[in-house]
Amino acid sequence: MKDLEKVVEEMDENNHKDFRLWLTSMPSPDFPCSVLQSGVKMTIEPPKGLRNNLLRSYTNMTDLELNDCKKPEKFRKLLFGFCLFHAIIQDRRKFGAIGWNIPYEFTNEDLTVCKK
Repeated sequence: MKDLEKVVEEMDENNHKDFRLWLTSMPSPDFPCSVLQSGVKMTIEPPKGLRNNLLRSYTNMTDLELNDCKKPEKFRKLLFGFCLFHAIIQDRRKFGAIGWNIPYEFTNEDLTVCKK
């Protein structure tokens, strides 16, 4: 983290105009405050509640995805099961480690893999 802080401090107007430094991190007390203060912060938070999680999952799908198979009725029922499971897991994260042996971030990409 000290090396990262030095690298960011050395950046100035002489860098290429199209240069961008993207960093991802879990919350950490060791993350340098100067790096946080000099950058733009973006977060993606899962929606609160099962209903909002389900709505977000379905909002990201097209009609073509829902109907482009040999058995669309069965596929939609199966997909609803995947989306509901995904929403429950996302909502369950607010409880932290209670009930989980190993923490795992269930992301939209996990849901996409289930659809394939």
